[in-house]
Amino acid sequence: MRVVVVGTGYVGLVTGVCLARVGNEVICIDKDAAKIERLQSGQIPIFEPGLDALVRETVETGCLTFGTNLGLALRTAADFVFIAVGTPPGEDGSADLSHVVSVAEEIGQYLTYPTVIVDKSTVPVGTADKVRAAIGAAMARRGAAVAFDVASNPEFLKEGAAIADFMRPARVIIGTDSSKASAALSTLYAPFTRNHERLLVMGVRDAEMTKYAANAMLATRISFMNEMAVLCEKLGVDVENVRAGIGSDPRIGSDFLYAGVGYGGSCFPKDVKALIRTGRDSGVTMGILESVEARNESQKHHLTKKISARYGHDIAGKHFALWGLAFKAGTDDMREAASHELIRDLLTAGAFVTAFDPVAARTARAAFPKEWLGSGRLSIVDSADACLSGGVDALVVITEWMQFRSPNWTLLAQKLKDRVVFDGRNLYKKEEVTRSGLDYVGIGR
Repeated sequence: MRVVVVGTGYVGLVTGVCLARVGNEVICIDKDAAKIERLQSGQIPIFEPGLDALVRETVETGCLTFGTNLGLALRTAADFVFIAVGTPPGEDGSADLSHVVSVAEEIGQYLTYPTVIVDKSTVPVGTADKVRAAIGAAMARRGAAVAFDVASNPEFLKEGAAIADFMRPARVIIGTDSSKASAALSTLYAPFTRNHERLLVMGVRDAEMTKYAANAMLATRISFMNEMAVLCEKLGVDVENVRAGIGSDPRIGSDFLYAGVGYGGSCFPKDVKALIRTGRDSGVTMGILESVEARNESQKHHLTKKISARYGHDIAGKHFALWGLAFKAGTDDMREAASHELIRDLLTAGAFVTAFDPVAARTARAAFPKEWLGSGRLSIVDSADACLSGGVDALVVITEWMQFRSPNWTLLAQKLKDRVVFDGRNLYKKEEVTRSGLDYVGIGR
């Protein structure tokens, strides 16, 4: 099948390359000419394990190409056009659909063959209607009448495991009111859904809501556990034992029950805000999600409070080694990363920070304010060991990278002047840390 994917961000690029991997003819379109040039030369703009090799493979087979001209891509028959552009949050928290609608208008200007238009971007309920209207209006302006369907096909890709999630999905959701579009998308996804129980077909508005509800549920589990962790600290309870206890209940499960520094990334914060805004616009108070968001914002500063308390609320002049910058392991994504708030808090209090992340150093340097990096009090180095040089007082771990999981505690005890480890992800067992003469401070422990 011939597939056009508009947008080469995280979702668009993964979608395009995975569809090409099973033999479809895919062209990924982006208006950013420099980005397309980099992709054509084999340079991948995002870090995602396995993506670079898969792009090279599908380009070499001729199944995947890149371009900047959507009109040119639509001059020949396309079975599907996936809209995978950004929907950033507006100031009021609502999803900004301007990019989605703009693409829809452009599709209407150039569409010449019957096609299924697929909303792959995370969009609020009712977006398919807007896309349909925008395409129809653009066609009317040029006096054309081409048959098309609009469907919702939300993505459920975890950063760091996106290729596996697409190739072996837990479920594929197709939202459409057209039996023809449903049949076409079912055929497209057949290589990925040999077990057809994984394919769920529903109304287009149902599919749009499902994506938001899924992310909101996962965010809720994280904030719930973080709130339990704060209470555990007050009561002398180890939240890790509580997590294991409730996670063993099959009705609950263990996923997304890890206490830490709060959720971040491109999805959960944005989608929770958008769902809260949708509720307000519909006259529904989203009290649970408002509390989820409030707890998450508070949690991003919780580790700072613990660090400050450890030093008698005076950390001016203290020098901290920080392991981790990305919002989670397996990605270089710095969007809504807790490290941003932690570093801001520490610098504001007069402390010094030397940070390391295995893959997010470049994106962190671009994300952080220039005055931070130019102040002489924040430096980003190229190794975990380099973080510890220069007489640092304490180690703070904030991203759960595998290479941080088994450090040399004896060496750390020699290098940390204050002999204390702040574990923002509960990676370590307290007994292992303290055996080397170090103090250990975790979350909810």
